[in-house]
Amino acid sequence: MSENPNSRPAAVLVAVQLPDVTDLDHEADLAELKRLVDTLGYEVIATVSQKRPSLSPAAVVGEGKLKELSDLTGGKGFVPSGAPSKKDKARAKRRAIEADADEGVEEVESDSPESGQSSHSPSRKATVVVVDHEITPSQARNLERATGAEVLDRTGVIVEIFHRHARSREAKLEVEIARLKYVAPRLREAGGGGDRQRGGIGGKGAGESALELDRRKIRDRIAELREEIAAIQKEQDHRREARRDQQRVALVGYTNAGKSSLMRALTGSEVLVADKLFATLDTTVRALHPETKPRVLVSDTVGFIKKLPHDLVASFRSTLDEAREASLLLYVADASDPTFRGQLEVTRSTLGEIGAAKIASKLLLNKTDRLSASERKNLAHEFPDAILLSAKDPADVTRLRDFIVHFFESQMVEGEIFLPYSKQQLVSEVFENCRVLSEDYDEKGRKLQVLAHPKTLSRLSQLTGQL
Repeated sequence: MSENPNSRPAAVLVAVQLPDVTDLDHEADLAELKRLVDTLGYEVIATVSQKRPSLSPAAVVGEGKLKELSDLTGGKGFVPSGAPSKKDKARAKRRAIEADADEGVEEVESDSPESGQSSHSPSRKATVVVVDHEITPSQARNLERATGAEVLDRTGVIVEIFHRHARSREAKLEVEIARLKYVAPRLREAGGGGDRQRGGIGGKGAGESALELDRRKIRDRIAELREEIAAIQKEQDHRREARRDQQRVALVGYTNAGKSSLMRALTGSEVLVADKLFATLDTTVRALHPETKPRVLVSDTVGFIKKLPHDLVASFRSTLDEAREASLLLYVADASDPTFRGQLEVTRSTLGEIGAAKIASKLLLNKTDRLSASERKNLAHEFPDAILLSAKDPADVTRLRDFIVHFFESQMVEGEIFLPYSKQQLVSEVFENCRVLSEDYDEKGRKLQVLAHPKTLSRLSQLTGQL
């Protein structure tokens, strides 16, 4: 049952194309923002775009575009102010200069993701303005006063999506920290809230305003959340330590590149697959299917995106640790997206920041079922070392599985493990972590000829007393 678009709140997108941004990148950023806003549950009814050397310090866009934006929201079209002062007059003069400069600025409007441009007004007013930049609290307030609509910037949209999609306890805690850190500088003093009250247990400190009290509560809450996360992460570190010798491969890449679809195809697990941004926020670890000896573990990680808030990158320690501690990284890219090359750079840059750039990797160009034969041929020529595949094609998935198995087998060495009869409880561990080629018995115990990773062989030899 499809959702009626008119039942969703109407939103208008706002973007400034800066001098170092190409037209293609600008269009890709807007298309991505539109998908983010759609994921959040809004219907985008119009786009207001402007080329400027920098964001307007007052309200992001110039006065002319601000008036056009307000026509879409039913706002006043200007930032109300009190009686003019010398500063106000200087500000007005500066705005007039900006307005003159805006007359020569190229502007684009659209009210449909398919049609590029439109000159007519939408049938209903937008109640939300979404800015494709990280803006200051004062810019947001000025935009709200001029448009009469709620204002969100790109970071706010991403944080809210993360909040809605988090499932595990750790992810929810991490997202709450990011939300609180985002909200704290944007808190406003309530009307008449400038009064100061006496302190008391749990109340305001001496001379502490309501705004300061709220910010103190946020700091205290963040400290509590970090303590709880530390306890959860300690448990996860123990689990990760327990599987330190197992072969691990991590699927990494841009959001909605198809990582979860590949995860499901490789492991046979029922992980969430959805055609939306940030459908997966929690780390999922499953064994490669059909299982190999030793087992290969596959992890699905949170997707990356341009302008991803640093607080969110830093907070998702568990999913990033899976990437950092993997033996093989599979970079998944949506080959049907014309901007996937830039998306790959975002992924590589983010992984470089967490120290995972030197881990062995393989590029997977996914969703090739959406490409023509000539497009696939060109990609194969441009990326000769990549694997072109579709997660929907069983033959492609089998080919990828064979590559993963061969990668780990090429690192294994042959060795001998002797198990005295007094240590037969270790038999299951040997069979789980090695490929047993042959076994023999004598009066002292069992001899096993195995194929295993050198570190695994060394650990097992220590356990059995051979070293």
